[in-house]
Formats: sequence, structure tokens, C-alpha cells
Amino acid sequence: MKEVIDVMELQREKARRAAIIDYRKMDFMGGFSPALFVFECGKKLNGQPLTLATAAVILHRFFKEMDHSNYDPYLIASSALYLAGKVKDDPLKIRDIINVAHNTLHRGSTPLEIGEEYWNMRDGIVQAELLIMRALKFEVGTIHPHKYMLHYFKSMEGWLGKDVWDNIPIAKLATCFLQDLHLDPAVLDYSPQHIAVASISLALQCYGVQLPLMEDLDDEAWYSVFVKDLQKDKHWEIMEKIMEVFSKETGH
Repeated sequence: MKEVIDVMELQREKARRAAIIDYRKMDFMGGFSPALFVFECGKKLNGQPLTLATAAVILHRFFKEMDHSNYDPYLIASSALYLAGKVKDDPLKIRDIINVAHNTLHRGSTPLEIGEEYWNMRDGIVQAELLIMRALKFEVGTIHPHKYMLHYFKSMEGWLGKDVWDNIPIAKLATCFLQDLHLDPAVLDYSPQHIAVASISLALQCYGVQLPLMEDLDDEAWYSVFVKDLQKDKHWEIMEKIMEVFSKETGH
């Protein structure tokens, strides 16, 4: 059970660290810090998981096209959240985004009064939204791994049996791994089906769960039921990317 205990402790450490991050002192880190900002603000705004994932993808795609040193990454992150809410029909009010973003950057601050600073930030988010749209050629929709993961979960519940599925939180941990990968621009480099499988596979390994009827087969054989074109090397590469992000996020 050591692997399970380690994973749970890292999750608790991640939550503790999130409360004390000073984004103003963080480096860009290849897009990691503004993506982390997206998820922290998005959760405070009660954004839906797909909205936050969309915002992260928009953010990474933008900085793939543009030099991050020319832009305020947290303004772009705030605008990506605003745009993602529209894309996913999960509207996030711009005033709420402004106040949450400001408070997240300036811990302990009070909500902004309607004044010059507020209107400057509001105008910045609106202008950044137009910039993002132009940079991405107005193609801001994306196919997420989440829908594939939900399909795989349903099949795996029957495969493992309800007792195992209900008592070992494989789905919860796999979903956490999927979210972690969205902190890294590497999420753009792989197909959504492959990302979903790798996230589940990593969760299975953490809990030491082996799928029935797979005992005498190659460890990677199980996912061929879901995807036919995922090679072993690519499978491990995605899992390594997730672990790298997970370690970066927890500071280990």
C-alpha cells in the first residue's frame, strides 16, 4: 500500500501549497504557472471541469503561438477563463473573474472597488480575449480526453466488478492525473484517447490493481480494448509527462 499512501500524501501537500502560492514571484515555467492560476481561479469561480480544461488548452495554444515575455500571463489566463466559459456554455461573470484573479494574485486583498484599477483590468481581459481569438484563428473548441475517460470508466467498472470499483478510487485519481497534465503544454501533443488511457493506467499502477483476465498478458495489453493505435513507448511517455507535472506541482 506504500504507493497509495504516497499518492494521497502528495495530493494533500498539493492542496496545502496551493493556498500559499505567490504567482507574482513564480517564473512562467513553460506555461505551468498561468495554467495553475487558471485552475485555482476556476475552482473558486465554481467553473465546470471541462470549462477549466478548455481554458488551460486555450492558454497553452496561445503561448505556443506567441512569446510569453510580451504578455502578462495572468491577464491571458483570466481572459482564457472568460472565453472558455462562453465556449462551454458555462458563463463566468467578468466581474467575478476580475475579483477572484485580483485576490489570487494579491492574497488577502478586498474586492476591487469600481474604479480605475477595476476598469483597466476589465478592459485588459476583453482586449486579451480578442487577441487570443485572432491568435487561434477563432478556433477555440477542443475535443477533451474527459469524454473518452468516462466511457472507459463505465467499461472498467463492469470489468473489475462493482466492489473493487467502489472501494478503490481509481476514477478519482485518474481524473486528478488528467487535470495535472492540463497544467503542461504537453497536453496539446497527444490524442485525447491516449491521454485518457495513460491517466487511468497510472492510477491502476498506483493502486496495484490488475485487470481480470490480463494476468498472463503484457501489462499494456489491457488498453488495446479501448485504443488500437497506442504504442507502449507512447503510453509510457504520457505517463512520465503526468508524473513530471505532478512532481512539479507538489514541489517534489
